[in-house]
Amino acid sequence: MWRLKVGEGGGPWLRSTNGFLGRAVWEFDAGAGTPEERAEVERMRQGFTDGRFRRRESADLLMRLQYSKENKHQGRDRRLPPMEKLEEKDEVTEDIVLVSLRRALDQFSSLQSDDGCWPGDFSGIMFIMPGLIFALYVTRSLNTVVTAEHRREICRYIYNHQNEDGGWGTLILGSSSMFGTCSNYITLRLLGEKLDGNTALAKGRGWISSHGGATLVPQWGKIWLSILGCMTGPGTTQSSPNYGSRRSFSRFIQGNSGACVVWSTCLWLISTGGNSLGPLRLQSWR
Repeated sequence: MWRLKVGEGGGPWLRSTNGFLGRAVWEFDAGAGTPEERAEVERMRQGFTDGRFRRRESADLLMRLQYSKENKHQGRDRRLPPMEKLEEKDEVTEDIVLVSLRRALDQFSSLQSDDGCWPGDFSGIMFIMPGLIFALYVTRSLNTVVTAEHRREICRYIYNHQNEDGGWGTLILGSSSMFGTCSNYITLRLLGEKLDGNTALAKGRGWISSHGGATLVPQWGKIWLSILGCMTGPGTTQSSPNYGSRRSFSRFIQGNSGACVVWSTCLWLISTGGNSLGPLRLQSWR
């Protein structure tokens, strides 16, 4: 069973200047949870999967479940005033407003971690996780870093955010794109998912084929495909490594450190042909 740990850390490879305040990590504990708690987790998972096209965001359901149980053990729920449901013509008194405010404040307080922060899911972008998997794959670290439980949850996350047409968006609320679909389809294949009998994976591959193929993926996708050794030659776009020094472009990256890092790395890879890391691949993802 997965448990959220906040404000914890340590070891020779992990350091913090603030005592790990705000650091939130999910860890798997095979012995955690009662049979009833595990059944409730599975019920919530299935409920989210069944309604994923109506509500895309996870709403931190598992975190809320964990925190609500921890706060019940502290007796928090016994201090709450009873909730009153008003009809349209009922009078709204000061006491009723104060009760509603108290319940609302108590609800938000119940989601606060011990170190004072409010942890939450960073969802929305559908190409961050694939980038991590690609990097671990080409450096031969995938099986070392990603456990079987992590693989299962990563695949669950990707399948849950697949669009009805079979593709994936660049963002979870977006329509299917070649970048999002290629990135997440390849991630699933690198994690060991097979096409045989896998309807969702077959639909993803079909979306790519029906929209012109992976060679039409935009620049960042071409870079990753080249790093994986799946695209060479005409598929990559040659660019000058000095592109960032152009006056019109430098105004953009100087005010955006993230863009500066991404584009500097991308432009360097593109200038070298885009396939310098291809030989590191272990097997074909096709």
